[in-house]
Amino acid sequence: MNPHSLRYLVTIPIMTLGAFLIAIGFNLFLIPHQLLSGGISGISMMIGYITGGNIGWLYLVLNLPVLIWGWFAVGHRFIFWSIYTVIASTLFMQLIPAEKIAYDIVLGAVFGGIIVGFGSGLTLRYGGSSGGFDIIASIVTRKRDLPVGMIIFILNGLVIAVLVLFTENWDLALYSLLSIYTAGKVVDLIHVRHIKVTAFIITTKTDELLSKLLSHPRGITIIKTRGAYSSIERDMLMTVRTKYEVAELSKTITLIDPHAFINIVETVGIIGDFSRSKE
Repeated sequence: MNPHSLRYLVTIPIMTLGAFLIAIGFNLFLIPHQLLSGGISGISMMIGYITGGNIGWLYLVLNLPVLIWGWFAVGHRFIFWSIYTVIASTLFMQLIPAEKIAYDIVLGAVFGGIIVGFGSGLTLRYGGSSGGFDIIASIVTRKRDLPVGMIIFILNGLVIAVLVLFTENWDLALYSLLSIYTAGKVVDLIHVRHIKVTAFIITTKTDELLSKLLSHPRGITIIKTRGAYSSIERDMLMTVRTKYEVAELSKTITLIDPHAFINIVETVGIIGDFSRSKE
């Protein structure tokens, strides 16, 4: 079995599990208490609470414009798995009844956030997303060096503000913020805590990797290296990426050069533009 087929055999069940966990967090913990999740899912919940519509189908419909935008702006692989996750989550939400497991609203908010965060973190780690603001963040970080975490926080804050405006219930808003904060922390634990990371790639297939990686709007530096024990000279590619791009980068490298050595380190800050310069 070739590495490409094996990758799909691993990715499909992981993405399905992530979607299942997201649906459980929504239907068994958040929705029964009329709490909001972050991003587009939170918007779909709010619309569902106000109109009585099916939140699962609203989640799918509201994600469609963002997924289409991402298909052209981000890359097909990332969006393909995001589409898969969104559709799978929607279908699971039709199968799982929206019933309370935790009758305490605090427990619902915390454990709902943990489960949704775990599911979302799995999808991000394996090269997809749960749609919504994750895709918007991925698009923004490819175009501008902006504080994405703060942007997502502001967008989520606007969703919560609309909830307060319509319900005038500060308790629900604060419990929803607790859920969003918990989910974000769990995603950070499973995925990558820092927005930007630096990848050092030692490879013998420099040209093949460059032909693939240079299609991405990130700069790459080639550094000549020599093994201390073997004295063999190799190339080391250095590139700065955002956390949303790490899974796709790793899979691309291992598919072309399974024997490549990849070291990914946290990047606290950068000075200058880390996108590829336009000629």
